[in-house]
Amino acid sequence: MSAVPEEDRDGDESQWRFALDEVGEDAEAAGPEPIEPGAPTLENTVFVLLGITLSVLIFYVALGSL
Repeated sequence: MSAVPEEDRDGDESQWRFALDEVGEDAEAAGPEPIEPGAPTLENTVFVLLGITLSVLIFYVALGSL
């Protein structure tokens, strides 16, 4: 059903969200777009290394206090 109230709809606008050719057996399979690999940037690499360092430090302090 449409989110637009009936009195605000144009005369030719359908109340259905999808047409028949968009659903059912004849519909195209709409899968997610494939993610293409890319080169990491310096900024992303620094944040990953910072996260790894902080995680290792937290585990070291937590296990060292036992």
